Amino acid sequence: MLKKTPPNIDALNILDDKLRWLSAWTIHHANHVRESADGLKVGGHQASCASMTAIMAALYFHALGPNDRVAVKPHAGPVLHAIHYLLGSQNLEQLRNFRGFGGAQSYPSRTKDQIPVDFSTGSVGLGVAITAFASLVQDYLTTHDKLAEEDRGRFVALIGDAELDEGNIYECLIEGYKHDIRNLWWIVDYNRQSLDATSADRMFERFDEIFASCGWRTVELRYGKRLAAALAKVPAVEDWLDALPNADFAALSFQGGAAWRARIDADLGKKAAPFLNAHDDIALDGLMNNLGGHCMESLVEAFDAAQDDVPTLFVAWTIKGFGLPFAGHKDNHSGLMNPTQAHAMRDAMGIAEGEEWEPFAGIGANVRPAVEALVEQSRIRRDKRGRSFGQVAIPAIAAPTGAEQSTQAAFGKIMLDLSRGGGELADRIVTTSPDVTVSTNLGAWVNQRGLFKRREIPDVFAATKIASAQKWTATNHGQHIELGIAESNLFLMLAALGLSGDLFGQRLFPVGTLYDPFIARGLDSLNYACYQDARFLLVATPSGITLGPEGGAHQSINPPLIALGQPGLRHYEPAFADELAAMMEEAFRLIDDSAGESTYLRLSTRSVCQVERADNAWKAGALAGGYWLREPAPGAEAAIVAMGALMPEALVAWEELSADLPGLGLLAVTSPNLLHRSWIGAQAARWSGKRELSHVECLLSRLAPGAGLVTLCDAAPASLSWLGGVIGQRVAPLGVDRFGQTGTLADLYAAYRLDGAAIIQAVAEILAPFRL
Repeated sequence: MLKKTPPNIDALNILDDKLRWLSAWTIHHANHVRESADGLKVGGHQASCASMTAIMAALYFHALGPNDRVAVKPHAGPVLHAIHYLLGSQNLEQLRNFRGFGGAQSYPSRTKDQIPVDFSTGSVGLGVAITAFASLVQDYLTTHDKLAEEDRGRFVALIGDAELDEGNIYECLIEGYKHDIRNLWWIVDYNRQSLDATSADRMFERFDEIFASCGWRTVELRYGKRLAAALAKVPAVEDWLDALPNADFAALSFQGGAAWRARIDADLGKKAAPFLNAHDDIALDGLMNNLGGHCMESLVEAFDAAQDDVPTLFVAWTIKGFGLPFAGHKDNHSGLMNPTQAHAMRDAMGIAEGEEWEPFAGIGANVRPAVEALVEQSRIRRDKRGRSFGQVAIPAIAAPTGAEQSTQAAFGKIMLDLSRGGGELADRIVTTSPDVTVSTNLGAWVNQRGLFKRREIPDVFAATKIASAQKWTATNHGQHIELGIAESNLFLMLAALGLSGDLFGQRLFPVGTLYDPFIARGLDSLNYACYQDARFLLVATPSGITLGPEGGAHQSINPPLIALGQPGLRHYEPAFADELAAMMEEAFRLIDDSAGESTYLRLSTRSVCQVERADNAWKAGALAGGYWLREPAPGAEAAIVAMGALMPEALVAWEELSADLPGLGLLAVTSPNLLHRSWIGAQAARWSGKRELSHVECLLSRLAPGAGLVTLCDAAPASLSWLGGVIGQRVAPLGVDRFGQTGTLADLYAAYRLDGAAIIQAVAEILAPFRL
């Protein structure tokens, strides 16, 4: 860590006040000054900002170094903008347009804010946990000689105390202990108020135990220096205050000094006389508000004392709305100062009317140089990191050979071939899985590339010569990060790995595997990863009721619909091994492309006969979302549209029907979401005056305008039934619309109308005269 100069506490206190003012005024301007076209409340969380300003002033203007990275609690976003406004990396136009279109965002956003944001936040808890996985990625890059020691930093999460109710934090905590996570500071803004209620008193006593059991150091900043000194002289008052319920503390903070005096006197009587007699009501109010999270000297001392790499939880006691007229009020979460209150705050800070936006307005000439010097000396990055792409050449990926293969097995073979072939792409691939590495066919890759652990762990089975197919040596040069069964951790791990190019300047190619139905268990974290534009390859397998013997608990239905509506995630569902190879090559290319995205492959354990190809003409269509596996005759009256593991049934039905329906087409859909995306995009382009057809429109225009489509997928029928709306063709959708059960594929396909007989019946019905 870099050596820091002794802090100027007075200047830091002034910056604390300045951040409180600028964040409050930014929100006030958006709600009460800026013209509102629709009359809706803009919001902005003045109270949540006010409780954090001292903590953030101590961090950004004293404790943080240039390589440290911070996840700011969502509701403190305006404070972060105020910090960068003082630093010169945020402009006035953005602040004036806070929560407006194109302005400073409600919550810190890596992709939408113009200031440097290390981690987007907004979905509470996730911004906290990703710092742990990013720290693990830093260790990975260091031990793989891709990050110099002097470029390492600390990862800091600023946490609203209500976020500690989020279960994903404790899943992360457990995983972090397994991987010996380090270089973390989690700083809790312990204002004891959430959106709806005052925090439970009992929980604070448990945090120390929970974190300590996972190897963390915990530091409680309960009382500031002045309050601690006053309490030390009158132990009875200290004991009373220690036991005071959170709700009572909040109410008394709102009521002020007179209320504090009356309550202490009523509860303690003469025991409290020395304490109460030493202060008038105004001084008593200020003293009781002197909590650790608002005491600059306490914060600086705590941060300076934690300069090793031990993960540390700071619990900083604060008052929600500190310094604002509704401090401590239980309804202050969404509270806004009215114009009279905002102007009173401005006047109290010595800011002249019309100078509300001046960065250093109200700061006296005698102290202003010291404050400006402190801002200038801040060591944090002020510029937004440029995004670097195109670092790695993606080689052609060959399809594995074999007349009959499943896509899941083909995935394992491709990964093994990449491992054996070596090269930069293979060396930059990092795989991860929530305890399903073997059952998702990553075992051979791990045998070749090893597990990643900072400290070597021998394979006891290999050492004692016990036969095992898995030869998993764990070293600091391994390329697989094994996780426990927590899908949220998987997606946060992928997010952190997928941001490696942005955070550390080193592109990694993350590949994560899990069972397809359990995407839903980590869906918030998946969406969070995509929102940040993290890049990765997600391989979900096995899928659908095609996983017959496993039953409904492991059979997926709706993931294609999830992918259909998920920005930043491309879904492919290949039927054949050569399709899969092309899609994996494309997925790796998209990871390292400025216009790219993440990719989700939905694979199957079903082994199917591979098709013979005359050429590679199919490939472009497959990567665009679909191609004609069996060409239709021009103006054909019907087509079978099939996806993934059900392609054998579609081919058999096509063969049987073709004798009676010459010209019948068979459309292989490889990506419903790409087809849908291109269709919507083409519509929007046409509305703006451009004449273009989407890929799906070109495909379906080969048929008669009123042709019938029988769609077939091992998923919710709606995954493909929307195709009828493209050019107005009739659809008979076949798919899975209820939970599955155990059974053979023949039994299940027949019961759920996915077999050849169902396809033939659907084609006959759709070609019959239309009847209501």
